[in-house]
Amino acid sequence: MQSTGVRCGDGLAVDADLVPAAEAATAEALAALDGAVPDLAVVFACGPEPDELGAAMVRAGELTGAATVVGCSAPGVLGGGRGIELTSSVSVWVARLPDVSLRSFHLEVLRTSETIAVVGMPVRHLDDRVAMLLVDPYSFPVDAFVEQAAEALSGLPLVGGNAAGLRGAGSTRLLVDGVLHDRGAVGLVLGGSLVHRAVVSQGCRPVGPTMTVTAAEGNLLLGLAGVPAVTKLEELLAALPPQDQAMVSGGLHLGVAMDEYVDEHGPGDFLVRGVVGVDRERGGLVVGDVLTVGQTVQLQVRDAESADLDLTTLLGEVPTGAAGALLFSCTGRGAALFGTPDHDVRAVGEVLGTGGVAGFLAAGEIGPVGGRSHLHTFTASVLVLLGGPTTT
Repeated sequence: MQSTGVRCGDGLAVDADLVPAAEAATAEALAALDGAVPDLAVVFACGPEPDELGAAMVRAGELTGAATVVGCSAPGVLGGGRGIELTSSVSVWVARLPDVSLRSFHLEVLRTSETIAVVGMPVRHLDDRVAMLLVDPYSFPVDAFVEQAAEALSGLPLVGGNAAGLRGAGSTRLLVDGVLHDRGAVGLVLGGSLVHRAVVSQGCRPVGPTMTVTAAEGNLLLGLAGVPAVTKLEELLAALPPQDQAMVSGGLHLGVAMDEYVDEHGPGDFLVRGVVGVDRERGGLVVGDVLTVGQTVQLQVRDAESADLDLTTLLGEVPTGAAGALLFSCTGRGAALFGTPDHDVRAVGEVLGTGGVAGFLAAGEIGPVGGRSHLHTFTASVLVLLGGPTTT
């Protein structure tokens, strides 16, 4: 007989009229539950008109029958084993989650002349496992919130990403339990008996040796292994094979070790940050994060092959029994990197051996690395739900 477990379904529809797309995607997602009413529905929509986006998201949520519904607009959606970029479409993900607690929320920013406060986060419960966060980056301080989450939320891991509308600031739409918002962030805390894994694939391959930061000011890296950072970088680049040199010309990244006391560093041990500029006058590199003396760093390069290997390797470490997954993949990882927007959603389903995989293309992805949540770029952040139906 079949025992009760977590069950997930996903559906995706493309249509210039978003409400029919929402209806079709919802029907496809619900079919996987064989008539059962989902406990949770997550809706993602892409389209040019904010009001139509909102109407489609609300309609999808209503049709699922789920008591808890969250969602957002995005520049692309993932589901049904495919990705759709910059085209009117809706993706719907549903889940039966026995013995899992769900608490949805909307975060708002209160500003005074001197401070910014974020309000609306549910009180932390002892059995909380993970939180999902969908953010309007134009109105919400996502970088600061995510970086402070370890202390503010007592180590609760965060996954999710930056939502967006196709018309920039003001066009983002966020959905929580039938109510639309155009500012702040929405999300969900999952707890109780939930068994999950958070996978963050930064898609990079290390090159050259690991080095110690010997001088730094804020996000300006001034010294590596006792040598001015620019000088050391030039030395390292000259020693790389031509193929890696060509990749570096397309964008250089720096991996910051989460634990500098580890004897050998491997995949997942580094937080990857972009090298965004050079300060020739001081011989320093401008990095997309604050660095401190004593940290261990290593140059990183990214290409389609490295990104594919990193994702499949990390997914391969997830225990068997995946019931589904929510995927937050960078807009730069779709057709721009792989030649197809389908790559990440297909890889997640194939490696985990499950359906029920959906998500959206984000302009900034949230996920834990080294025990702390971070805001990433060019990353695939995956929330895998374990404990699917078994037969005995």
